[in-house]
Amino acid sequence: MYFPDLPGCVSMGDNFHHAQTMAAEALGLHLWGMEKDGDVTANPTQPPFEDIPAGAIIVPVTIFPEVVKDEMDNRSVKTNITLPAWLKELAEKQGVNFSQITQAALKEYLGVDRP
Repeated sequence: MYFPDLPGCVSMGDNFHHAQTMAAEALGLHLWGMEKDGDVTANPTQPPFEDIPAGAIIVPVTIFPEVVKDEMDNRSVKTNITLPAWLKELAEKQGVNFSQITQAALKEYLGVDRP
C-alpha cells in the first residue's frame, strides 16, 4: 500500500488484512515522524480516478495519532552509560535495577513527574 500524499510512506502485507494492518502502522509512524520533525501535514487529496492502475483497490486507513504518539513517546529504548567498575559491581551485588534508578534520577534532575 502507498499513500500518494506522503512520499516514502509505503507498506505491504501477506494478504489483504495484513496489508491493512501494516498500512495503518506505516501511516501512523510516518505522521508521528513528520510531527516530530515539525513537518506540515496537509489534508489528503482525492486521486484522479483515471490514474488508478487496473486491479488497484482504494481503502480507507484509520489511525489514532494520539495513541501512536503515546506509544512512541513511552516505548523503552536502550542507552549506554559509563560508571566506575567498583560502583557497578556494588550496585549489582545489591540487586540494583539500573533502568529504574536511572529513570528516577533523570526525572528528579529534570524536574519532571511523568510515569
